[in-house]
Amino acid sequence: MSNAISFSQLALANPLLTALQEAGYENPTPIQAEAIPVLLEGSDLLGQAQTGTGKTAAFALPLLNRLDLKKRPPQILVLTPTRELAIQVSESFQTYARHLKGVHVVPIYGGQGYSTQLQELKRGVHVVVGTPGRLLDHLRRGSLKIDSLSAVVLDEADEMLRMGFIEDVEEILSNAPKHCHMAMFSATMPTPIKRIAKRYLKDPREVKIVSQTTTVESVEQRHIFLKDHQKLEALAQLLAVEDYDGAIVFVRTKSSTVTVAEKLEAQGFAASALNGDMTQALREKTIQRLKEKKSDIVVATDVAARGLDLERLSLVVNYDIPYETESYVHRIGRTGRAGRAGKAILFVNPSEKRLLRAIEQATRQKIEKFVLPTSEELREKRLARLSERLAQTMAEQPTSTYDQHVETLKDALDLSTEELAAALLYLVQKDHPLEVKNLKPLGLPERPPRVINAKGKPRETRGQVIREPKRMKRRSAAVDTKFELYRLEVGKRHQVQVGDIVGAIANEADIESQYIGHIKLYEEYSTVELPEGMPKSIFHHLKKVYVRQRQLNLKLWNR
Repeated sequence: MSNAISFSQLALANPLLTALQEAGYENPTPIQAEAIPVLLEGSDLLGQAQTGTGKTAAFALPLLNRLDLKKRPPQILVLTPTRELAIQVSESFQTYARHLKGVHVVPIYGGQGYSTQLQELKRGVHVVVGTPGRLLDHLRRGSLKIDSLSAVVLDEADEMLRMGFIEDVEEILSNAPKHCHMAMFSATMPTPIKRIAKRYLKDPREVKIVSQTTTVESVEQRHIFLKDHQKLEALAQLLAVEDYDGAIVFVRTKSSTVTVAEKLEAQGFAASALNGDMTQALREKTIQRLKEKKSDIVVATDVAARGLDLERLSLVVNYDIPYETESYVHRIGRTGRAGRAGKAILFVNPSEKRLLRAIEQATRQKIEKFVLPTSEELREKRLARLSERLAQTMAEQPTSTYDQHVETLKDALDLSTEELAAALLYLVQKDHPLEVKNLKPLGLPERPPRVINAKGKPRETRGQVIREPKRMKRRSAAVDTKFELYRLEVGKRHQVQVGDIVGAIANEADIESQYIGHIKLYEEYSTVELPEGMPKSIFHHLKKVYVRQRQLNLKLWNR
């Protein structure tokens, strides 16, 4: 089936088609065109496709189309490997269902209080999206009932295997009604995933999508790992040192276009917002300002930037990483046109590394690391730009008429020529000071490479998180983490496994697995190494976390 067809040809209900049109969707991606008809007819599906190919819409749209809004128990259950993906998928369901009256979607994941989730589940819900560990906790507590499910979706199954959640997944699947149909999506198909598909899927239709995405070779692509609260400062720093004629900054939401543009303007940048809420007249005025060089930076969403093609755009900043690789290609394709050099910089939250991997795989290009400038580099760049502006002014604008004003100001303020020049220089550069002291170091270290076996492939284990052999350094020297030993009140007698502990800590405390040290399982308890100086809020939260129906009751180990 070709992806040249329209969504209206896929037998979707009008409320869903309206929501798609409002969200800026045009034609279905290959995985959507192949999967939607299969799931609409109620067949099981085994889909192999990379992250960023539009998988969420591929299963969300047909399942919403089959939803019975009169029933309150959960009808759709989606399992995701991370809380970030759970939130993303939940938001997508809500976007597609915005014109379906009364649809209730709830994300369930670690790190969020149980009370909020219990209230939502008690109120009644049509779609539940969550991580395996927390979903299993609710199943065991009886707060989540899945006996009325009509569909179960496993999203990024291979990632759940890699993270050690596969046994939890199997326990959840084994409790699902026999009559409900299932869909499994995975970028790769290792043996354990094939085994689960064979065991739980009933005569599944198989769909395999090979990404054909390519990018413009003339675009220099780089990335940097940042926490969300670091992005704005990082953006200001890179705009201060990068050479560009015009720049476009891509964000996910309409509100972010305004927020980011206003913050940049406050720091002296000529920036404008571009979003779908703007009138056509205001949109055209914004683009015209960019063309006429009255504005240098436009902050936009994907939908608002559609059709924007300006020769002077030489820099694209992906402030928010796109969920679909095609969107990334479209974004950076706005620079590097007609053989001209272009630059694209991608901000990546550490929890979004899977999206970075998906982009690299789909584009078949390595995205190199970007390093923010030092204070010295920032000063030199600003001085160079100031020199260029002064030279241009001297060449284009006669300044002899200002000589008398210089003398008047010197006499009135009792200043020397050097002192007056310094004061005027300060006024010109106060929004971009030449002396940048205590520049905050931004950016985060990347995770160490995964352990590989003798054949050069990543090692896989069932229900376990991979640990490097003792002869290897446990972490890269760049991380240099100091650890403290903690005791957990769950052990072998409670059927706990290393993967259970890693998954609970990673999800509940937002601690990446590289920062979780050695774990030892004893009969009645376990020990785990965690970074020294853990914040009290995280410590107290982890004490209350349950693993295998046992409260961890985390405490510092006194040796």
